[in-house]
Amino acid sequence: MGFTKEQELYDKNQCIGLLVVNYPEPSEWDVDGFYEMADAEIAGIVSDESVYDRKAVFGETNYYKYYKKFKKTYPVILQYESFAFKGRPFPRNNPVVEAPFLAEVVTKVLSGCHDIDKTSGDVVFYSPTEKEDFMGLRGEVIHTYPNDVAARDDDGIIKSLIAGADDRTAGSDESRNVFYPFFGTPGQDTSELESAAKVLEKYVKTLAPAAKCEYILL
Repeated sequence: MGFTKEQELYDKNQCIGLLVVNYPEPSEWDVDGFYEMADAEIAGIVSDESVYDRKAVFGETNYYKYYKKFKKTYPVILQYESFAFKGRPFPRNNPVVEAPFLAEVVTKVLSGCHDIDKTSGDVVFYSPTEKEDFMGLRGEVIHTYPNDVAARDDDGIIKSLIAGADDRTAGSDESRNVFYPFFGTPGQDTSELESAAKVLEKYVKTLAPAAKCEYILL
């Protein structure tokens, strides 16, 4: 499989970063080490509500402004605040999926997880011109948003930046070959995506030192 980006995203100067990872079998994973690191990362997040200001932390970020255009709240804000103020423990279900979740909260750069073995043909990133329905991660019908960024393969839509991931290719307990997308907003510096990918790669290597990682910038 390959990854491509359609011309309208080039015209918008909207970049996509991809960390492609091939995991070894779970017998080679250091799951305890990964969760110990995750707990330490979460502990470093702001925990004193009196010194936290949402606008100061997120208000000037590209994503805050991007989601606001679609009358949405950047979901990483809610994730961050759930750890900072509500005492939410870091999930312990599937570290392959939880690694990018941790990277989102720490770097504030939007990511995701898709199973390469469940995709069909090449993955194409594009900007929808209309609402397009697809089955979301939670089993409900969701849709793309005009002028947002989305991704599709030969069998249909697999991702919308605003709406989220599909239920067909999203990472699962069985996933061993995955790609983690990092979505840039129009004009966003590509170094932010690369830095976030390096953080995620550190998490991946903590979980599975023998994992093979490749970073791709579109």
